[in-house]
Amino acid sequence: MKKGSSVAVIGTQFGDEGKGKVVDLFSSSAKHIARAQGGNNAGHTIIAQGKEYKFHLIPSGILYPSTKCYIGGSVVVDPQALLTEMKTLQAQGVSLDRRLFLSSYAHLVFPYHKILDRLSEEKKGRSSIGTTGKGIGPCYVDKVNRSGIRIADLISSSFSDLLHDVLSRKNEEIKALYGHPPLEYSEILKDYLGYAKELVELAAPVEEMLYEANERRENILFEGAQGTFLDITFGTYPFVTSSCTLSGGVCSGLGLGPSHVGKVVGVTKAYMTRVGHGPLPTELSSSELALFPDHTTSREIGTTTGRKRRLGWFDAFLVRHAIRLNGVDTLAVMKLDILDDVDEILICTGYKHVSSFPTTIKELSSAVPIYERHPGWKSSTKDVKLYHDLPAQAKAYLRRIEELCKVPIGLISVGPEREKTIWLDRFFEESL
Repeated sequence: MKKGSSVAVIGTQFGDEGKGKVVDLFSSSAKHIARAQGGNNAGHTIIAQGKEYKFHLIPSGILYPSTKCYIGGSVVVDPQALLTEMKTLQAQGVSLDRRLFLSSYAHLVFPYHKILDRLSEEKKGRSSIGTTGKGIGPCYVDKVNRSGIRIADLISSSFSDLLHDVLSRKNEEIKALYGHPPLEYSEILKDYLGYAKELVELAAPVEEMLYEANERRENILFEGAQGTFLDITFGTYPFVTSSCTLSGGVCSGLGLGPSHVGKVVGVTKAYMTRVGHGPLPTELSSSELALFPDHTTSREIGTTTGRKRRLGWFDAFLVRHAIRLNGVDTLAVMKLDILDDVDEILICTGYKHVSSFPTTIKELSSAVPIYERHPGWKSSTKDVKLYHDLPAQAKAYLRRIEELCKVPIGLISVGPEREKTIWLDRFFEESL
């Protein structure tokens, strides 16, 4: 039976929905924040007290000094990237001492994973997925193929022998498939033994710690990475990531039973975006794109990739499917302010001649959206603090999203800063 109060924050689109801000906001009420899956191919940018922080592996809740943060067993960890992120945060005045914990079950990203990621994408040519090149997919391949190396292995006495065996096979693969020269064992061993000395202090029984926190009825926040339609099973396959991005991934990724997840908050933008290849049914035409602020002004450049995101109208048919897949209880609607100057705003209510959400890329790529047209509000929402004070057309737009998605909106964001948030719900229970 659920004892503590817990909230899972999940993306309902293609990632980049604004989960970082939501997690940051909720972290003020949480004692524990846990990341369940993915790697440093995900990214959050947080603006707090006028300072900008960038996160890739570490839960952004670390900004609150009273929290403890966890990197779960289904996260794949590039140790160099993690240590760089830690040092950057420490240089910004963030204390990590006895506050950041790393599951010993987490698998490690190695240089051969990054090389295989890049070479595989190059070989696919026009059919490439558009990965971040961080080695995340190849690392998950090794995990499933039972040839991965975990944090527990890195800090064990058998690491050097294990690395030698794995690297021998990887060098054969790299040479045979791509004609790439072999990687030097001694260099990788030296680097990773150095990482082990720094990471051994973080290694902890994360699964037990979270279970015990729940037993003590302490608030836990589960931080999702990427978005629903990048899920390895239910996403727009094969244009997906390599992990379970759904709310169910919280359980398998952190070693917790489903009864430990209380409320599921689905994060969605007030419109749609996507990075990389793959279908985006409501993608804006060039003439429609000209109606939006430029990518820099609209903050639509990826934190991890630096790539401009593709933009589309809000797709209620797609988000409703995400709500079903995740068991979403309430929505957090982000970046409403980006629509402030748009004359007419479209909402996709469905696809022509389609009753169920398409399974294949061919079906989704050829889907013809059915649109409703809504008048824009043509006034700034950036300084609005109460729902009542939003422009009438903005409230009508939000109400229509609720009607189509069939779940209430609990939070509205009108800017990247913490204070630019309109609250409609209390997400954690008060009495614990």
